[in-house]
Amino acid sequence: MSGLTDRDLPGLFEAADAASLDGQRRYVRAVRLRLVLAVAAAATGVWPLIVGRVDLAAIGTAIALAGVTATELNLKSSRPEDRWYDGRALAESAKSLAWKFAVGGSPFAKTGRVRDPQAAEREFIKQVGELLAEAPTTAITPSDRPVVTDAMRLLRSQDLDTRKEVYLRSRIEDQQDYYTRRAKRNERRAGWWRTALLAIEVAGIGAALAKAVGAITIDLAGVVAAVIAAGTAWMSLRQLSTLARAYTFAANELGIVRGRLALVEDEAAWAAEVADAEDAVSREHTMWRASRTRPAG
Repeated sequence: MSGLTDRDLPGLFEAADAASLDGQRRYVRAVRLRLVLAVAAAATGVWPLIVGRVDLAAIGTAIALAGVTATELNLKSSRPEDRWYDGRALAESAKSLAWKFAVGGSPFAKTGRVRDPQAAEREFIKQVGELLAEAPTTAITPSDRPVVTDAMRLLRSQDLDTRKEVYLRSRIEDQQDYYTRRAKRNERRAGWWRTALLAIEVAGIGAALAKAVGAITIDLAGVVAAVIAAGTAWMSLRQLSTLARAYTFAANELGIVRGRLALVEDEAAWAAEVADAEDAVSREHTMWRASRTRPAG
């Protein structure tokens, strides 16, 4: 039996996920534009371009700086990063609840007061409603998907062994593989960026020394400094090294969780272990959100 895909999750997940992705695209695009314009402003100040009595290069610098200001004002007014972070937090919370419900994790264990399918659905709908009530308005977009999907009901109706196999494969192992891949990719990209910035710094030193001895007359060091500042700000936005460490920790923690889940043999223990597993996934996202800061520059 297959696990829950994004299309099998509640409408609140779809609404929050869409809002988060839209906010991420807008924020990253705006920050990228601001950094490019800052470098362009530095570059246009290097070579004067006089036509008549007008320095077109200076006009270009003014236009680039005006673009930086306009982009910054737009970021401050629209705050797409809030939409990104808040939407992702809400989406992950809804996803975690859906998995708990579908596989019989606490507080939706297939024992006790929510053993009856309708009681379990009522409790799930109640908790999703509480998520929505506490969510910022920027964190959601419209969705007509049901709160409890057919795939969630089907998985919940299976026996413990089937739910256990699906959860281990489609949730825990899938998340563990995701964190492992992202940790390696982020660490690799962080290394590339550090190497590139080091090379640019060396080039800047060379340009400054060349101007000092009269080998060149233009001030390339200022442009290099702007490029370094932009590259540093971009790395701050992407948080490559920080996320690599967080993903590595999460992958190892899920390996331990996976081992505990594999040993479970009864519903009560299963419900508790699933809740602990979802807490482990939530901790990674909490660390991710705490690491997000607006880049300087």
